[in-house]
Amino acid sequence: MSSTPSTFADLGLSAGLVEVLSDLGYETPTPIQARSIPELLAGRDVVGLAQTGTGKTAAFALPMLDGLDPDRSETQALILAPTRELALQVADAVTSYAAKLPGIRVLPVYGGQGYAAQLRGLERGAHVVVGTPGRVIDHLERGSLELSGLDHLVLDEADEMLTMGFAEDVERILRDTPDEKQVALFSATMPPAIRRLAKKYLDDPVDVSIDASIRSTSTVKQRWIGVHHHGKFDALTRLLEVESGDGLLIFVRTKQSTEDLAERLRGRGFDAAALNGDLVQAQRERIVGGLKSGAIDIVVATDVAARGLDVDRITHVINYDIPHDTEAYVHRIGRTGRAGRSGDAIVFVTPRERRMLSALEKVSGRTLEQMSVPSPDEVNSRRAEKFTESITESLGAPQVNAFRALVEGYAAEHGVDMTDVAAALAVLGADDPNFFLRPEDEQRHEPRERRERAPREEGDRGDRGGERGRRFDSAESGDWTRYRLAVGKRHKIGPSAIVGALANEGGLKRSDFGKITLGADHAIVELTSGLPDAVFEALRDTRISGKLIDLRLDDGPPPNRNRGDGPRGGRQGGYAGPSSGGPRKPRHSARRD
Repeated sequence: MSSTPSTFADLGLSAGLVEVLSDLGYETPTPIQARSIPELLAGRDVVGLAQTGTGKTAAFALPMLDGLDPDRSETQALILAPTRELALQVADAVTSYAAKLPGIRVLPVYGGQGYAAQLRGLERGAHVVVGTPGRVIDHLERGSLELSGLDHLVLDEADEMLTMGFAEDVERILRDTPDEKQVALFSATMPPAIRRLAKKYLDDPVDVSIDASIRSTSTVKQRWIGVHHHGKFDALTRLLEVESGDGLLIFVRTKQSTEDLAERLRGRGFDAAALNGDLVQAQRERIVGGLKSGAIDIVVATDVAARGLDVDRITHVINYDIPHDTEAYVHRIGRTGRAGRSGDAIVFVTPRERRMLSALEKVSGRTLEQMSVPSPDEVNSRRAEKFTESITESLGAPQVNAFRALVEGYAAEHGVDMTDVAAALAVLGADDPNFFLRPEDEQRHEPRERRERAPREEGDRGDRGGERGRRFDSAESGDWTRYRLAVGKRHKIGPSAIVGALANEGGLKRSDFGKITLGADHAIVELTSGLPDAVFEALRDTRISGKLIDLRLDDGPPPNRNRGDGPRGGRQGGYAGPSSGGPRKPRHSARRD
């Protein structure tokens, strides 16, 4: 197009879709929408570099809806998403865009939900199916999902799908689709694996890459604080007192850390909740709903638990634990500054993590500004400001007149100045007797500049790429329980497929996985001991590449960790979590039938 489109009508969308967008309050196309929609309407395949919050859902959904035929009951469009939360979010968005397109039916299919409702929806006929790879394969194997009439295929957050181990599932689905179809692939980052996938399955695709200056991260102010590990919590509480914002999301590496940090914050008077894979869906929905409504202001989360989280109130993202995966950083800060709004992202950096800053700047396309831990004077100034604000608010309370009489009577009886009485009442009502920080409370939070060996970053650990190079965070305790899965090498799966399926269906995260060993027709997986029963209930019907995993406790002998079965010291499965010691006695029941 010769000029940048200023309205959705300029993009060539149908009048019905333009009217819906106007009703939804959409005024002008975002850059990814302006560049992708005309290409997709023209029938081209598209590879889009688009972070969360840039409007990419509308970028692929609107032209897809424009080409659907409501008189054909067969599935004409399939959208693959890495998590059930994102699948539901996308399905809701597509449904809202189709409000003025009579007869168009949209159906989400994902793990963790019973099959009955999904089977009924597929039997009635769903023009658009939005699903996670594992559940889509399940329906293909059952014959309940037929893709022979597919015209449109979308891979949303493709990098996340590959990171979660869905590469083989995605390719399995792609092979089941007609050759003549339009494919749109959207990803926040473009690692080589995504490029290879696009080259193999897309037909002469158009690259739509937004310049770093106008990506979603451009609306996010990115800063970093140098701290020692032991000073992180005090630095965090000072930061929370000084920074002005609304909803706040704090990222840590392990689910245990979410609980620990949230509890410590509540002990300091902050209203904080933990969001992790141990929560059942009802608990997760309650916390996310509270964050949206303002009932909860601070949520401490892991990367896995925060996937698909879309809350406009989030003004700050704090990386309490720096991500070892730079691509995860992009997804983290994408939780704020969404759709053109401003946001703040702050990273806590210990001395040994200092060299990771350049990698974060490279992947985000922005320079991170250094900031200092708020000083006692800054904290005290903010506390004083909040105190005066609370006085102003309380002056309008109906009880003021009654208390005024009591205070006046006390002052007259004891000959005390009213100002002194007010100060004494403030002390009486204070939660903390040490309302103001003292100069001697100042600690050396920020490390002195010194030369020290920086840790090797992920991928620089002597591994040699492929699945052997994949590294997952491990649980610090090393307390593992071994499980047997009825899938193995002959099913053409790798450890990443196992991690992806169990993480998505059971709500697990990377640190829940220990060593994975592949046999010919089975796999042995070490999982964190003490997982709740809800996880195993969710995994009951899980399939990998169409094969029921039949998860059971493993009663066999533990592997010899000192003598490997293969050339890489027993890591024949391609992944060995750094677990310490053998498996422990399980603290829960698993299927033995």
